[in-house]
Order: sequence, then structure tokens, then C-alpha cells
Amino acid sequence: MTTTVDGRDQLVVLGIETSCDETAAAVVVGGRRVLSSVVSSQVDLHARFGGVVPEIASRAHVELLTPVVAEAMLSAGVEPHDLDAVACTVGPGLVGALLVGVSTAKALSLVWDVPFVAVNHLEAHLHAAFLEEPDLQLPAVVLLVSGGHTMLVHWEEMGRYRLLGQTVDDAAGEAFDKVARFLGLGYPGGPAIDALAMDGDPTAIAFPRPMLDNGYDFSFSGLKTAVVNHVRKNPDVATADVAASFQEAVVDVLVAKARRAAAEIGAKALCIGGGVAANSQLRERMLGVCVDDGLQAFLPSRAMCTDNAAMVAAAGWHRFLADGASPLDLGAEPNLRLPVV
Repeated sequence: MTTTVDGRDQLVVLGIETSCDETAAAVVVGGRRVLSSVVSSQVDLHARFGGVVPEIASRAHVELLTPVVAEAMLSAGVEPHDLDAVACTVGPGLVGALLVGVSTAKALSLVWDVPFVAVNHLEAHLHAAFLEEPDLQLPAVVLLVSGGHTMLVHWEEMGRYRLLGQTVDDAAGEAFDKVARFLGLGYPGGPAIDALAMDGDPTAIAFPRPMLDNGYDFSFSGLKTAVVNHVRKNPDVATADVAASFQEAVVDVLVAKARRAAAEIGAKALCIGGGVAANSQLRERMLGVCVDDGLQAFLPSRAMCTDNAAMVAAAGWHRFLADGASPLDLGAEPNLRLPVV
């Protein structure tokens, strides 16, 4: 395959993702065309602990990454000499988990004599949009919601981002997990609450809408505490009503702030990304807002909501064209932030 700038649409990038509890590899051409995407989830390993255990995640990545990369290459029908770069998430994430992916990517880069490209996990989630919606219009507002992050991003143009707001305490996904654990619904909490909420009344309990009209930052720790206090004072309350009311409160805040941000900056599109983007109520409400306000909507497939390596390869393609190869002495950065202007 060519490696010239003129042949950018033909650049073949192997992506590797190990920032948390998903071991993933993918092959993507031209930053848009996915030849393969393999994800090995560790959910079953962590479920009995009620959350991700960093040491277990790191050990699982060590065992799983080599066969996952081999499967991605085989499914894509490519050989090492077909690759133009190896891209890997370097942060943010769990440091031990990140190190497994980064060291493997560097080793493959050296052995196969192709450039190594460092990728920011948050930027990769943004690029997931172009994998499924190549005609996405910018500027856009992106609501990135997961177990580790809740942020509103103004995506001005390719590679240029402005942070509008973020959580000041718990991420939305973290709040879902903690409430689900308190209600005895298991792990991961988001899908459990989403499923149970379908049998409940979202207006049954008037939980607070934290910071609803206060800028673009978020806060969900108080809402989590409100759920705990309500259930302790009302032990006979229907769990389905609690789940539906809690979910409604979270979605109300997320949608209201995203809608207001899109109007303020004159966005052409409104996107969601991250694990919480799989929530059915959030997707329905966000789509409704886009229809009402005349915005292009991007709701990723559920496969693209979770951590995956296709989005890493797509972001790596962009970074390779913009910045070239990354130095091999670059390490994992567990607290890496989105590069904003």
C-alpha cells in the first residue's frame, strides 16, 4: 500500500485499544473504511467485583491482545507489509492497561518497520462519527458520555476542538454503575438500568436535575445520593420506578445542555459518543431534539459506543497525516486530556 500523502485515502492503519476493559484491534483504510474490528470484552471478569479491577484488566490484555490483533489482521485480509502505520491509545485510561497496548504497538511498529502513531482515546471517540457518517457536517457539538468522562465538545473543524463543559465529580456512566450497584442490578449498570426503566414510570419520583441551567458543566454525585436517600426512606418503592426516574433525570440534563450548546454556537450537527450513548432514552431524546431543531444527528451504532479499535485507527489516520509518526519514547499517559484550543 502507498504511504504518500496523495494516497491518503489508501493508507492502511492497524488500531489497538486497551485503555480500560476492552481488548480491541481493527484495520481501517483511509480513516473511514473498516476492514475489520475485533473487540474482546472483559465484562464477565469484572462483573462479580461490581466494576473494573485494574490489575485484572492488565493481565487480561496481556493474554488477549496478541490473538485479537491476529484475528483483526486475518479478518481484514492484510499482511504486515500492507500496513502503513500502527496506531494505539496512549491515554487517558488505566495506566497498566494502557502500557500493554502501547508496548505491543511499539513492538509491532519496530518489527514491521511501520510508523507508530499515538492516539488520544477521547479524540478517537469523536472520530467514530466519521466511520459511520462520512458526510457529518461541522461545526458540531459532541456529547461524550462514558464511565470515565462526561463532556460537551465544540468540534469546530477536523482536529480542532473546544471544551464547553465537563463533569465536576462523577461521570454519567459512573453514576449509572453506582446506582445500579445500590439497587442490586449488577454490572455494568447502564444496560441494567436502561432495561429495567422500560417497566417503570419516569415521572414517579422527582429526582433533582443538577446544574440544569448553570453553564455546561455537569454534576451527578448529588443525584446518586438522592437516589440512595429516597430508597432508604421508601424501602417499598418499585425499583423499576427508581431506575426510570433516575435515568430520566440524567437524560434531561444531558439533552438540555447539549441542545443549548448547539444553538449557541450555531452547530450543524449534534453527536453523542461513549458507552452511555447506547442508552435508549438518551438516543430517542437526542434524535427528537435534532429533528425539532433542524440539526444533523449522529447516534453511533452500539458497537461504536463501546471502546473499540476502529475509532483508534480512524483517529490515528488523521493524526498521522497531520503530525506524522509519534516518537517511540512516548509513554502511556493515564490523565491525558483532549487537545483543545
